[in-house]
Amino acid sequence: MSTSIDERRKISALVSIKQEHPLDFLRIIYEGAVAGAAAGVVVETALYPIDTIKTRLQAVRGGGKIILKGLYSGLAGNIAGVLPASAIFVGVYEPAKQKLLKSLPENLSALAHLTAGALGGAASSIVRVPTEVVKQRMQTGQFISAPNAVRAIVAKEGFRGLYAGYGSFLLRDLPFDAIQFCIYEQLRMGYKIAAKRELNDPENAIIGAFAGAFTGAITTPLDVIKTRLMVQGPANQYKGIYDCVGTIMKEEGPSAFLKGIGPRVLWISVGGSIFFGVLEKTKQLLAQRRLPHQNSNSVKSD
Repeated sequence: MSTSIDERRKISALVSIKQEHPLDFLRIIYEGAVAGAAAGVVVETALYPIDTIKTRLQAVRGGGKIILKGLYSGLAGNIAGVLPASAIFVGVYEPAKQKLLKSLPENLSALAHLTAGALGGAASSIVRVPTEVVKQRMQTGQFISAPNAVRAIVAKEGFRGLYAGYGSFLLRDLPFDAIQFCIYEQLRMGYKIAAKRELNDPENAIIGAFAGAFTGAITTPLDVIKTRLMVQGPANQYKGIYDCVGTIMKEEGPSAFLKGIGPRVLWISVGGSIFFGVLEKTKQLLAQRRLPHQNSNSVKSD
């Protein structure tokens, strides 16, 4: 008799797991989106002045000087775009990562992280590119408010103007997102195995800083190209990515592709520590909030 009861419990447990699976998938999306939005807003607010300096360094041609006033220009409009963009990115990244890790062999976990990072970047680019265009035009003093910037860009350049430099953005951000998240996840996995425990908040932040600094440095040339194409406006000094590369090489030399590397590496390393620190902490808090609810449901079912 006891055996049949045990078997029925096992069957009911398997059925409940299958029934809960779609909800678990939606939960991963929801928690990823909330954690991503929180992390993105905190980073942008804290480090916006450094990003502004980096943008102005990259936008100026030849030996021009940069202005150090209005370093928070465009912050409010940028946050309005960063919040949904970060939510979309992590909301796509987390479930994609989980699916790929289950589908691929364990020795290909890096491929899972690379692919999930690229998918998250591609999905969020729909919001990130217009946000970046408006932000960088404001950072370089072309507009004084985000609504005015949007209206002027659409009036002069059409809706396509909000997606200026879209190709160069993907050229920079898809490898950036893929590499940064892959390095971060792989380092966390290795550290967990070596330490035989979960990582604490400072450890997550340090690993995030290293992943950000390394990825930010190697993608700086792509960032310079993206910035030039996005801030040029209707003047169209550059006809496209190849023309931009050729013109910079001819007029300014190869060193121009490393413009703003100092502020960029500083911004992304500190930003990486904050982003991943806030991301992991928010995910942890959401998980802790969920556990009592799950336990109460299991007690009721018993």
